[in-house]
Amino acid sequence: MPRALLRSLGAAAALAGAETPTAVAQSPREANPERPTFATHAYAVAPAYAELEQGRAARGVASLREETSWDGNLKFGISHHAQGAIFGPVYARTAAGDGIRDLGIAVKLRTALSPRAAAAAVTSVTAPTGSAARGLGAGRALGALTGVLSADLPQAFHVDVNAGPQGIGAGEPQWFLSVSGSHALGRAGVAVEVFQFTSGGGGPRLAGVPGAVTLRPVEWVVVDAGRVARTRRGKPAQWFLGLPTNFGRLF
Repeated sequence: MPRALLRSLGAAAALAGAETPTAVAQSPREANPERPTFATHAYAVAPAYAELEQGRAARGVASLREETSWDGNLKFGISHHAQGAIFGPVYARTAAGDGIRDLGIAVKLRTALSPRAAAAAVTSVTAPTGSAARGLGAGRALGALTGVLSADLPQAFHVDVNAGPQGIGAGEPQWFLSVSGSHALGRAGVAVEVFQFTSGGGGPRLAGVPGAVTLRPVEWVVVDAGRVARTRRGKPAQWFLGLPTNFGRLF
């Protein structure tokens, strides 16, 4: 289903939300989430560390009760230049039924361009773990490739740019483009993004403007909450609440 595919792609690509991530060294225990929007940043979890991004979302055209989901993204550091992840809507409820959606794996390869800029390439594949008959999955394996550029600007501003083909394997790919910015305000922060998926074999054109506020009560936990505003009538709006958590060193 188109919307199920796009939500899975969004989970694979989500963006940094809390205090502005930086290209300079930071504590490996510091949570550096790719939530709460659709894009991602060009940084990685520290080697041997793990971080879980999870959140609840409600979507709908006439009512937010039309669909709810619990989305997850478990990231683990492979090296200073590589990160792996298992992601996807772990549980979803719609009028057609409820259950698990399509889950996937992603690998991010990244490099520093300067002390304040970095680039990355993210490859991902989703498996048909959700029921296509109940509108919970695409019914096939799909791939995606996203290029990422991240930069820190003066006055605690941060920018991420994402672009690349999504829904590879469902006919004509859907091209994803996102420009996002965040601003740190001590332990709090704000993030805004403009994104678009072109029409393709996986579904119709989709565009939106996510905005969120974030709070870091401790170094290793971030709370995010916000809304994805629809840019055209007939498209679902979305509200979300998340809790990314860095679990620390695993081995």
